[in-house]
Amino acid sequence: MNTQYTLNHDELQPAAPQGKTLNELWQLIAGQKMALGLTLLALLLNTAMGLWAPVLVAYVIDNAMAQGNFSELLRYAVLLLGVYSVAFVANYQQVIRMGTVGQQVLFDLRNRVFQTLQDLPLAFFQANRAGDLISRINNDTSNLSALFSETLVRLVGSFVLMGGAACIMLVLNWPLGLVALAPAVVLWIVTQALSPWVRQKNALSLVQTGALSSQIQESLENFKIIVAFERRDYFRDRFALANTANYEAACAAGIANQVFSPIYGFMSQLAQLAVLGYGVYLLTQGQLTVGLLVAYFTYVSRFYDPLRQVAMLWSSFQLSLASWQRIRDLLDLENPMRQLPRGSEDVCKKGNADAILEFESVSFAYQTEGNRVLNHVNFQLEQGKTYAFVGPTGGGKSTTAGLMSRLFDPVEGHIRFHGEDLRCLSSQERADKIAFILQEPFLFAGTIADNLRYGQKEAFDLYTQIEQLQLRPVLDSLWDAQSKLDITVDNLSLGQKQLIAFVRAVLKTPELLILDEATANIDTATETLLESVLNRLPPHTTRVIIAHRLNTIENADVIFFVNGGEIQQAGNFKAALGLLLSGTRKS
Repeated sequence: MNTQYTLNHDELQPAAPQGKTLNELWQLIAGQKMALGLTLLALLLNTAMGLWAPVLVAYVIDNAMAQGNFSELLRYAVLLLGVYSVAFVANYQQVIRMGTVGQQVLFDLRNRVFQTLQDLPLAFFQANRAGDLISRINNDTSNLSALFSETLVRLVGSFVLMGGAACIMLVLNWPLGLVALAPAVVLWIVTQALSPWVRQKNALSLVQTGALSSQIQESLENFKIIVAFERRDYFRDRFALANTANYEAACAAGIANQVFSPIYGFMSQLAQLAVLGYGVYLLTQGQLTVGLLVAYFTYVSRFYDPLRQVAMLWSSFQLSLASWQRIRDLLDLENPMRQLPRGSEDVCKKGNADAILEFESVSFAYQTEGNRVLNHVNFQLEQGKTYAFVGPTGGGKSTTAGLMSRLFDPVEGHIRFHGEDLRCLSSQERADKIAFILQEPFLFAGTIADNLRYGQKEAFDLYTQIEQLQLRPVLDSLWDAQSKLDITVDNLSLGQKQLIAFVRAVLKTPELLILDEATANIDTATETLLESVLNRLPPHTTRVIIAHRLNTIENADVIFFVNGGEIQQAGNFKAALGLLLSGTRKS
C-alpha cells in the first residue's frame, strides 16, 4: 500500500493549535449567518430575562413584602410571569435555530467528506479500512452536528449567563462578589489542566469505535470463508478483542467526561457556603439587605449551575474537537493523480501515435520505498490486436493492467495512449476509451438493466445496443428471454455477476478492453460464447487479456511474459508456455 494515503487508525495525531481549530470550526457555520444572528439575539434576550428576574425578586422582598403592599406584590408577580414567558420563547427559538444549523452542517460536511473520498485514488482505499472510513462519515460528523445544534449554543449561553451574573454580583456588592467567584478560579485551573487528558481519552474511544466497525465490516464481508472453514471461533475471538478494546476505551472516555461534574458541584456548594457566611456578617453590619442576600444566592446559582453544565458540555466539546481532527485528516488528503493541463506540459505533447498504448521506461512500486513491481518496462500495443499477459502469481500482471487504465500512476516513465501521456486525458475521456473488467465483479443493488446502464455516462437505448452487438444470445443463455433484463441481481451466482460485468464493459465499445482474469468464474462453454462476442467488437478495439487458463490466451496475436519486474515478448504460445513454467518454478 502507498503509505502517503494511510490515515492514522491507532492514535490521534498531535492536536492543532486551539485558535486554528476554532477558526476551522467557524468556517463550517460561516454560511449560516442569518440563523446564527437570530440565535444570538434569542440567546441574549433569554439571558437578560434570567438575570433581571433576581433583581425584581430582591426589590419585592425589600419593598413590597417588607411594607405589606400586596397590590404592588401582585403587579411584580405579573411582571415576573412576563419575564419568564419571554425567556421561554427566546430559549425555544435559539434551540430551533441552532438545531437547523447543526443539521445543515451535518449535510454539508458529509457531502464534503464523500466528495473527497470520490477524488482519492485507488491506493487510498487499499491502504485504509472501510469500517474506519464509515465511522468517520457517520459517527464523527454526527458528533460535530451535535456540537453546533446543541453543545455550542448551550456553552455560549452558559458563558454569557455566567458573565452577566458575575458582573451583577460585583456591582451589587463587590466584596461579596469576590467571595462568590473565588472558587471559580480554582475550577478554571483544574479545567485547563485536565482538558488535554479528556480530549485524548475521547480520541482513543473514537479510534476504537472505528476499529470495531472495521472488524465487523471485514468479518461480514468474508463470512462465506468463515463458514466454509468452520472458523466461527476465529470470528468470535477477533470480534471479542475489538469489542473489549472499544469497551475499555469507551469506559475511560466516560470517566474522563464525568470527571468535571463532581468537582464543579463541590465548588458551587463552597461558593454558596461562603456567600451565606459572609452575607450574614454583612447583614449584621447593615451593609446588605435580606432581599439582596436572596438575590445573591440566586446569582450564585446563575453562575455555578451553568458551570456544572459546562463541565458536561466541555467533555462533549473535546469529543467534537477529536472528531473534527479525524475528519480534517481525511479532508486534507489530495489526489496527486490529477489531469495534466494540455498545452502547458511537455509530457502532454503528442508522441508516436502509431501505437494505441505504449509503456516508455515505466517503473512502479506500491510503497514509496518498497520493491518495484515493474522496473523500466517498455512495450507497445497496436490497434485492433489481441494481447495476452502471462506470468506467475505476483509477477505484476494485474499491476500492469491497473497502470494501463490509470488506476495507478508510474513512479517513473510514461504511459502513452495514441501518443499522448495517459495523465493528460480527462477521467471521462479515459473511461470512454478504456474499459476494464476486473477479476472480482461488483454489481449495484437493482436490476440487470440498471447495472448494464451504469457503464454509460449518457442515456442510451440498452436493448438496441444489445441487439447491435449481438449480446442477446449471451444473456438468454442464462435467463429466460421473456423476463428480459428486469431480474434483480441479489441472487445471481458469481459467474453470472461476472457475465454482467463483462457485458457492461463490452457495451461501451471501447478502444482498449482489458480483461483481468475476467473469465475465471465462467465455465468453458460460456467462455467460448464470450469469445465469439469479443470477435464481433469493432475492428479498432484492442484487447488485453490477463489470464492463467492457457486456452484463454492461445489465440492471442502477441503474448507477453511478466515476472521479476520485467515484461518481455514471449513469441508464440509454445514459447510463452515454456517461460511460464520456468518462471513458476523460480518463484
